[in-house]
Amino acid sequence: MKLWRRFSVLCFFLGAVAVLPSVVAAEIASPVAMKEVPKDLVLKGDAVCTRCHDEADGPDLLAIGKTRHGTLADSRTPSCTSCHGTSKDHLGYKGSDKPPKPDVTFGAKTKVAAEIRNAACQDCHKKDSNRSHWEGSVHQSNDVACSSCHKVHVAKDKVRDKLTQTETCLTCHKEQRAQINKPSHHPIVEGKMACTDCHNPHGSVGPKLMKRATVVDTCYTCHMEKRGPFVHSHQPVNEDCSNCHNPHGTTAENLLKTRAPFLCHTCHTPHGPTQPSLTKGSVTGWWNGSDITQGRACLNCHTQIHGSNNPSGASPSAQRLFR
Repeated sequence: MKLWRRFSVLCFFLGAVAVLPSVVAAEIASPVAMKEVPKDLVLKGDAVCTRCHDEADGPDLLAIGKTRHGTLADSRTPSCTSCHGTSKDHLGYKGSDKPPKPDVTFGAKTKVAAEIRNAACQDCHKKDSNRSHWEGSVHQSNDVACSSCHKVHVAKDKVRDKLTQTETCLTCHKEQRAQINKPSHHPIVEGKMACTDCHNPHGSVGPKLMKRATVVDTCYTCHMEKRGPFVHSHQPVNEDCSNCHNPHGTTAENLLKTRAPFLCHTCHTPHGPTQPSLTKGSVTGWWNGSDITQGRACLNCHTQIHGSNNPSGASPSAQRLFR
């Protein structure tokens, strides 16, 4: 019996010795013994920032994980420091007051130059052909930053949505805001078109930031029936559609700068040697507009104002731009 007790005590002692290392290891690994290393939340290496900055600091801060910039499987995915800089003074601040701001900030009241802010974006996006003409463009020359239009820490960037993009552009382009609300306008207000349908805000080789090399080529992407070639071409049409039209909106129909015959008379001398000859000799009729303007627009006869294929007639000039 004593031998059996001694054997039991020996087994208990050996079991305790075997269990002791696991107990010690568990104690060492516990949060009390060792502070857990912070883990990244949405970006690679963001733990150094997210230990202080979270949803409580900014509602949209961690929403970057729902954007293309939060795709961890992509090797090009940036980190916080890729855009905001190493910010050693910000990270190492131990005082009780507010810490100094990061090296690069993107808020509306930031004092960081637009060139420095844009550099964070251009490291990746300058390789894109749609942004290769940014240098020297109108926006770049006027110190417009990428963050002036784009919002990175949001799941849905307004400037990339056709329904909300225009409001971002009209923040600066106030003249166009008034024009698109005139009676005759492209369907921008209705959400069927956006500014980027015609313009490339990141720069282009064409005038007025047009997506194509010329204004007419840009217009022809939708208005193909005006392209031609025609037997008789209207030269202003071949040069620039904006000679006659204001694409953002007008009070005259068909986006015309002013209605015919006044628009036509800016280039063409009216039929007849003098203005009264158009009104059957009545000078007052011309000035009050009762004879020349009512039902006598040039388009009553010259229906194919963009170009005509009608070659007939004794006088070719008289047949141009007729149906």
